[in-house]
Amino acid sequence: MVTGLSTASAVRATGAASDAALPRITLVLGGARSGKSRYAEALIGERPAVYIATATAGDDEMAARIRVHRTRRSTNWTTREAPLELAAALAADDERPRLVDCLTLWLSNLMLAGRDPAAETAALIQDLPRVNAPLVFVANEVGLGLVPENELGRRFRDHAGRLNQDLAAVADRVVFVAAGLPLTLKDSSR
Repeated sequence: MVTGLSTASAVRATGAASDAALPRITLVLGGARSGKSRYAEALIGERPAVYIATATAGDDEMAARIRVHRTRRSTNWTTREAPLELAAALAADDERPRLVDCLTLWLSNLMLAGRDPAAETAALIQDLPRVNAPLVFVANEVGLGLVPENELGRRFRDHAGRLNQDLAAVADRVVFVAAGLPLTLKDSSR
């Protein structure tokens, strides 16, 4: 996906229908810089929504990436930062769609904080039915590359794979994005 595309252009380019009803849970997967965030944002379009950001600006480069994401979003978005407490950020008393970007950074934050990714994933999945709004999750597909050479990298890859599988199992729609193009893997809403 060309970096300069507006959300409306991204909708047309990717085939996302921002005015269509959102499924209860959508999972958007893809590699780094695949266009998955832009595609997920385009799904929500211009309706009022909550953007749940899991990234933290640990250095200047990451701060710049966060600024690009913020600048790209229109004024219909309310941002909540949730590097660790994702379930709490999802819980709200309104019905605005929520976009979580991204589960993979959330997982990384959990591991760095010494928390149990399997228990946190199970708790997240268990809490999803209590959220009274459409949910769109963005996650990296990290299992298509080389096997990491160190134990921490392998544990991260394994936890990410299980997280994606667990969420895909309960999601109504799962979309894989490569080169800015979506491929629907699952659509129970049809």
